[in-house]
Amino acid sequence: MPDLETQIQPVYEVYDRTIPGKISFRPISLELDLERIHSWMNKPHVIPFWQMNFPIEKIKSYLIKVLADQHQTAYIGLLDDEPMSYWESYWVVDDILGKFYTAESADQGIHLLIGEPYFLGKGLALPFLRAITMFQFQHTSTTKTVTEPDARNAKMIHIFKKCGFEFQKNIDLPDKTGSLMFCDRQRFESLWSPAELYQ
Repeated sequence: MPDLETQIQPVYEVYDRTIPGKISFRPISLELDLERIHSWMNKPHVIPFWQMNFPIEKIKSYLIKVLADQHQTAYIGLLDDEPMSYWESYWVVDDILGKFYTAESADQGIHLLIGEPYFLGKGLALPFLRAITMFQFQHTSTTKTVTEPDARNAKMIHIFKKCGFEFQKNIDLPDKTGSLMFCDRQRFESLWSPAELYQ
């Protein structure tokens, strides 16, 4: 019998020549990922920006809500089949972020963290962000993806800019001051060619 990890199929998978390595995203599983995500949320590099260094039962409650929420989907990001990051993709019109600008019905937003410290500082954030953005733009009605990293997180803001996101303004969210950033499909596609990046 295959284990649970191999039973959950990726929703998106590319081999990125720039790393080089296989990037994939699969839906989260409470059974498979609860302890993993709890561990990641309690890592020193994650705590300042997610502020979810909670006991495991509280993380479980959070993930149960995420799994039941029709406006978002949570994924595990894998490098060469090894889980290393957590992603939330959501429809902005149904999110608090939709109150801060005139959101189109198909605008999608992104939350992310690289959980395993081993993968930090290896130039992986941009390839993964680029891949999830390409995945979101597979939805043909989506012309813009949106993010709101913590305004203090200069490193992540820089990576979003390299990917093609443009700073709009700082916004006061319930848990932080966020930097509202937009990535226009046309601009993104002018920067990145799947034929050149992937095989």
